[in-house]
Amino acid sequence: MDVVEAIKGRRSVRAFENGKDVSKETVGGLIDAARWAPSAGNIQPWEFIIVRRPELKKKLAEAAFGQSFIEDAPVVIVVCADENRSFEGYGERGRALYCIQDTAAAIQNIHLAAYSAGLGTCWVGAFREGAVSEILNIAEGIRPVALIPVGYASKFPPPRGKRTADQAVHYEVFHRK
Repeated sequence: MDVVEAIKGRRSVRAFENGKDVSKETVGGLIDAARWAPSAGNIQPWEFIIVRRPELKKKLAEAAFGQSFIEDAPVVIVVCADENRSFEGYGERGRALYCIQDTAAAIQNIHLAAYSAGLGTCWVGAFREGAVSEILNIAEGIRPVALIPVGYASKFPPPRGKRTADQAVHYEVFHRK
């Protein structure tokens, strides 16, 4: 699959086929794609927690303000940023910004690789960080950035409208439009 086709075809999937698992090898392929994301200074501050246990997925859904589709997915990948690792390379800017940018690139790679493998995903950023950290025993300095439910889509949403390039692009300096 062409990368532009994957970019334009991927959707946020919130409905998964019941009982259809995602193999360990397939999840490994998604993580491998994530590991190839660019990162500031090649620090690679990402950490990935693979969650399959129903009771943990249920707790994650509750921490995500009741987004129950999270627990319906066979797998949830929790992508975390190691703020300390980025801080060591770039100080406060590394902790506050670069580790988030780096993990966002890894997250996008997961979504595109999943779509190209016939899987549905959703980037969930609305959750209580402290609760997720507690549920998954995440160490201090490691920040959960996204929950990614992964599974085979039972319903694939239609495309949504996007702003045009003319609405988003500025030349030389920013101009309020």
